[in-house]
Amino acid sequence: MDRVLVAQIGAAHGLRGEVRLRSFTAAPMAVKDYGTLESEDGTQRFKIESLRPAKDVLIARLAGVADRNAAERLRNLRLYVARDRLPPPEEDEFYHADLIGLAAVAPDGRDIGTVAALHNFGAGDLLEVKLADGATVMLPFSKAIVPDIDFAAGRIVVDLPDSAEAGDADEREGAKDLSPRPGAARRPSRSGGG
Repeated sequence: MDRVLVAQIGAAHGLRGEVRLRSFTAAPMAVKDYGTLESEDGTQRFKIESLRPAKDVLIARLAGVADRNAAERLRNLRLYVARDRLPPPEEDEFYHADLIGLAAVAPDGRDIGTVAALHNFGAGDLLEVKLADGATVMLPFSKAIVPDIDFAAGRIVVDLPDSAEAGDADEREGAKDLSPRPGAARRPSRSGGG
């Protein structure tokens, strides 16, 4: 993947064109260090002129966004950076974008499905796996559940809990949430989806 999701614009903040910004970088304020960011389709480019922390978000002033109306038009816009401008992940860290699309296999090699997404709703990273029957499961992204990641082979090993394999398709309609219990081990990951 040649681009990585690093931020998403939220609501306008104030009257002078500032926006709320949700950063997906390991250090949230580092999003400013990557230079010009671009929209998913590549048609819009933004340079962060100033950035400051606020409760649960960052407040950003973007070059060329001078009033509240312009800021409101950017709401929910996802911002990307070229992959080659990001530092390489450290050992046992991963860019979310690198995991999406990998085959998910059981420890015995049996096909389980495909990694569809990686989410974090505040309690740790959750791996969304689309199963062969079309259903999805949400699994904690921990070493216990994902003991091996092999980028060269294009796969991850997933040790499914018994509850994820049990039951018929009716019980698995939609996404099954097998999120970690408080205090469960988290597998470190570098943010950035795509």
